Amino acid sequence: MGSTIPLYLQIQQHLLKKINDGAWPAHHQIPPEEQLARDFGVSRMTANKAIRDLVQQGYLTRQPGLGTFVTDRKVESSLVDVHNIAEEVRGRGHLYSNDVLLAEAIAADDEVALRLGVRLGTRVFHTRIVHRENGVPIQLEERFVNPRWVPDYLENDFRQRTPNEVLVAACPITDIEHVVEAVLVDAVTAERLETEVSRPCLSMTRRTWSGEHLISYARLIHPGERYKLRSSLHRS
Repeated sequence: MGSTIPLYLQIQQHLLKKINDGAWPAHHQIPPEEQLARDFGVSRMTANKAIRDLVQQGYLTRQPGLGTFVTDRKVESSLVDVHNIAEEVRGRGHLYSNDVLLAEAIAADDEVALRLGVRLGTRVFHTRIVHRENGVPIQLEERFVNPRWVPDYLENDFRQRTPNEVLVAACPITDIEHVVEAVLVDAVTAERLETEVSRPCLSMTRRTWSGEHLISYARLIHPGERYKLRSSLHRS
């Protein structure tokens, strides 16, 4: 039996898979309508509709006389502010979802104790979450929270409220520290982000304070081909 998915959507799925898998990076020229029509055995009008819809959604851009190209749709976050990733995704008109991999209390090891400003072995809260945009992973968040300042942190349903949302509600953020670097990740992290170990990722470490209290330390990993960070400064 043939697929019940409309033909133009089948073409769109094919194009989006090429884009999301990284086979067609930003500025790559896609096949012309005539070729897509032949490859899928459809009319040129059907191929045109598939492309036109993706242009309207921002995945593709037409350049008269040259062809149709993949746009640079890397997800963008600010380095200056801390935003709720769910709100960022929804603000772009996209679907937010996540996978909560861990939510537990652990004893702080050397690194966590140093970063969070607590004694070695102190009980801290730990969450590990994969954040998704339209089903595609855009961030692996590994977060450690001082229970002294957010004692009910683990009682939250992180599928409904992101850690950022929980922390901001409990302790309004007054200061942040960001450190960003390019990294190659291990096989487990690559699998979680649905990328390849050979593809560079962006790693951000973030510490947040509320007044004099150091609240949270997080390690955020983003697939480099899908993410970019932005910083701006206005001087009057």
